[in-house]
Amino acid sequence: MVLDIFDLTGRVSLVSGAATGMGKAMATAVAEAGSDVMIVDLDEAGLERTAEDIKKLGRKVVSVVCNVSDFSAIDNLWARLDKEFGRIDFLGNVAGNGASEKPEVMKVEMVQEVIQNLVISRFYMCQHGGKRMLKQGKGSIVNIGSLASFNALGRGHVAYSMAMGAVIQMTRELSTEWSSRGVRVNAILPAQVMNKGLEKRIAEDPELEKTFLRGLPIGRLGKPEEIKGLSILLASDASSFITGALIPMDGGNLAKNAGGSHFGMPK
Repeated sequence: MVLDIFDLTGRVSLVSGAATGMGKAMATAVAEAGSDVMIVDLDEAGLERTAEDIKKLGRKVVSVVCNVSDFSAIDNLWARLDKEFGRIDFLGNVAGNGASEKPEVMKVEMVQEVIQNLVISRFYMCQHGGKRMLKQGKGSIVNIGSLASFNALGRGHVAYSMAMGAVIQMTRELSTEWSSRGVRVNAILPAQVMNKGLEKRIAEDPELEKTFLRGLPIGRLGKPEEIKGLSILLASDASSFITGALIPMDGGNLAKNAGGSHFGMPK
């Protein structure tokens, strides 16, 4: 059956940022498709809730509370994966915090922290995963980017956008280096997907949601679980000829001209 190419039975996935939001949705999705999973986050309580959901599917799940911006913690994480599973087939890099501040007053230390969180630590995760996958001769890596990888958000997002630009270039470079040896590397670029942080920002500034919706022809914000299909596609053999791709998950945002309009657009 054609659906067999989406089957992840017998495979092992590692997903960071798995306590909530898109990380939780990605980890759950690959488990639903048959994969055993190591889930990683700083939020221990949220991580355990994700683990319980995965256990109900009959998959092996190992939860690791880990700061994936700390190199020694990353080393320990991968040593734990080797001990628990002995292989890695899919790596989803979802975790990573940004920061916002007016560029004229932003401290350079803040920029350094964002680059560390979103670029350097992600590279180190890719390096660990890539070494193991290259030895196996097969594997898939997905980095979460952003539409800010392509264009500017304003509102003090300069450090975040700089970092996300680096994430997509890293994705392209690693794909170019590794794909001929069996390791595919892709990126998913979400637009505004609802999460706790975004809920808080909208509560503080109700006009912000209107700003987002003016750029979303689909007429609503994204939902974390809408990453599930892409996650299974990119983790599985169904995407065997897809590598180095930057895949928008954006409700039509990139397709719309800045001067365009759509039905129901807020004024």
